[in-house]
Amino acid sequence: MMTSISARVSLVKSGGIALRARQTRCARHRAMVTHAASDTSGLGLLNWLGPVIPQGALVTGVKAGWRAAWQTMMTELAPQSRDGEYQRPKYAFDGAIAEDPVGRFPSVSGRYVLYLGNACPWCHRVSLTVALRGLEDRVRIVKMTDDAERASRGGWVFESDRPDPVFRARDLREVYDLQSGKSYTYEGRCTAPLMVDAERKVAVNNESADIARMLNDVEWLGSVNGPNKSSRYDEGSVQLRPPELANDIDSLNDWLYTKLNNGVYRCGFSTNQAAHNRAAVDVVEALETLEKRLGESRFMHGDKVTESDVRAFPTIVRFDAVYATLFKCSSRRVADMPNLRAWMRDFYLLPGVRETVDVDGYRTSYFGQLF
Repeated sequence: MMTSISARVSLVKSGGIALRARQTRCARHRAMVTHAASDTSGLGLLNWLGPVIPQGALVTGVKAGWRAAWQTMMTELAPQSRDGEYQRPKYAFDGAIAEDPVGRFPSVSGRYVLYLGNACPWCHRVSLTVALRGLEDRVRIVKMTDDAERASRGGWVFESDRPDPVFRARDLREVYDLQSGKSYTYEGRCTAPLMVDAERKVAVNNESADIARMLNDVEWLGSVNGPNKSSRYDEGSVQLRPPELANDIDSLNDWLYTKLNNGVYRCGFSTNQAAHNRAAVDVVEALETLEKRLGESRFMHGDKVTESDVRAFPTIVRFDAVYATLFKCSSRRVADMPNLRAWMRDFYLLPGVRETVDVDGYRTSYFGQLF
């Protein structure tokens, strides 16, 4: 009898232990489910709308809305052709400074202000020209910050430690509005670089190629503080477009613009796959052609730096950091091309160039502001 009672007691005890174990596991499971539910972010639209709208229809509608918003943004940011290819807009101001003391824009030292954005490759070619030509005391550079949330239109704003010296504007749009001297709103694209005549408070030019060419070609007639006349061939300066190479430089510049400088933007701003693929082919062709060319000479046109080097460098120095990933030009890397990499290093080491380069700034602008 005692044995039977002990066995029953043991059975009851073991059964109780098993029951408590099952209860404990169930409680843990409920706690995990509750914890997971409390950690879930979002509005729970699929749960709420599931009985009314099928998940497939909801996802399709959200994707369509996102694509419409993206295409609208891209069209505003980057005008498109009918086949989805980026088309760079024309520029509004095409004035030129000249060696005429009574002309509209005489080449007087200290009279002109250059509004430049750090991340912009088109601005970079202008700042490179100033650095290589040693023109820091001839023109004034105002560096702007890329911040679309603070800008009233476009993306360029002034910082308190780098104010606008001509109009005291808050952003580049205000400069465009105020430069006319009239009470009206400028309706075009507020782009940088922009050259302004600080004496007359009017815009001179906002096309980077024109501005860089003027800065290279012009002879400065004097100074706002004195008659210090400069020469096109001042000791230590670089002549970026020597007459004997002018035709070759112009030809290569046109090719660089189509295939590389604008090619990366045609990749990044295209709105369909076919347009992107066409641009990507051009970019790869450009890189491979330059790799071969630079295996035969130190710079684009021999042993001396020229305007073609200035045109290529802003795109190449940004390529691996930005364009290869963000713009999906990723089938080639400059890091894997020894001749192109060596050329970039040699150009970077030229006097004044290092100070114009800010790779971290490029990443911040393109990844944080553009998209």
